[in-house]
Amino acid sequence: MENVRIGIIGIGGMGSSHANHIVAGKVPHAELTAVCDTNSDRLEWARQSFGDNVKRFDDVDAFFQSKAFDAVLIATPHYDHPALAIQALEHGYHTLIEKPAGVYTKAVREMNEVASQSDKVFAIMYNQRTNPVYQKLKDLIDSGELGELKRSIWIITNWYRPQSYYDAGGWRATWSGEGGGVLLNQDPHQLDLWQWMCGMPKKVRAFMSFGKYHDIEVEDDVTAYVEYDNGATGLFVTTTGEAPGTNRLEVSGDRGKVVIEDDKLTFWRLRVSEREFNREYKGGFGSPECWKCEIPTPGDNSQHIGIMNNWVDAILHGKELIAPGIEGIKGLTISNAMHLSAWTDSWVELPLDEDMFYEKLKERIDNSTYKKNVSEVTLDVSGTH
Repeated sequence: MENVRIGIIGIGGMGSSHANHIVAGKVPHAELTAVCDTNSDRLEWARQSFGDNVKRFDDVDAFFQSKAFDAVLIATPHYDHPALAIQALEHGYHTLIEKPAGVYTKAVREMNEVASQSDKVFAIMYNQRTNPVYQKLKDLIDSGELGELKRSIWIITNWYRPQSYYDAGGWRATWSGEGGGVLLNQDPHQLDLWQWMCGMPKKVRAFMSFGKYHDIEVEDDVTAYVEYDNGATGLFVTTTGEAPGTNRLEVSGDRGKVVIEDDKLTFWRLRVSEREFNREYKGGFGSPECWKCEIPTPGDNSQHIGIMNNWVDAILHGKELIAPGIEGIKGLTISNAMHLSAWTDSWVELPLDEDMFYEKLKERIDNSTYKKNVSEVTLDVSGTH
């Protein structure tokens, strides 16, 4: 195979962007050969944009049976990701799904089981993993340069959305339409990066408000606290109701701290470990010598195009995936645990009680203002951030 033929399911905001990147040649050795959407206007857009060389389908079964492509990119609403990925893999297609991996981990776990039994390349669009500042922080942690982790704090409040954003679609910010609010729609990348760099917590305690700043039924303000096996703690603060917002990540270890803000990485590096200094220093007041280091983060932040190129290279040449699809369950587990903690007003320990979470979610789906049958596969337009 010299080129990978790609079919896209869902050509709304994200799907059409991916399609344009492929057609523009930004993904070498990839060719757009098919699209699928139940929205006739979007299919007409595809006809006008790409001509008849790109096949158009309004039925997902006909799309999968066509064999008009080698790989599938899924860019539909959240609930549909696991079911469509399972279909794609079982039909023998390499698969790339948009974030999040799904709405609840039970469905994602089923998807991962199918993927593990497949020989196809399965990836997820965690495009923030291509950002050099986060790659460098992961390197500082994994290499031991930062020492043993003690605390992480991520304030990610620059997601401001006015009411008109939510009013643009009846499915937006509803339990039945999206399955969640800021955690599920805006924060999947940050929750993935958090666990990618710092690891998975062992327990979660979250506080959140539902419709605090907007006329919506899902969460738009969250403060969550987590604990890790080694005793380290973490704090995650997010909202769509603050302006101006903040995006600041601070990670402390026993050899210093790192702050990422405004796309810059600053490392306050201790000459000796804090734990070592604590044991050996006898002078009363004092602290380890510290150097403020502006760490260079060279490299291209290739984002969505980088993930697509990596996926195609993995298909053609066996290159290691930046964002394996089976890892999508990790950030979603943290998100689900935060919701369950807020709903039950209690601590949630990991592994998550997936049955309890689904029961609580189903109660909210049944009372949702948006009456969509979430068991049905819909291909309208992909959700946008």
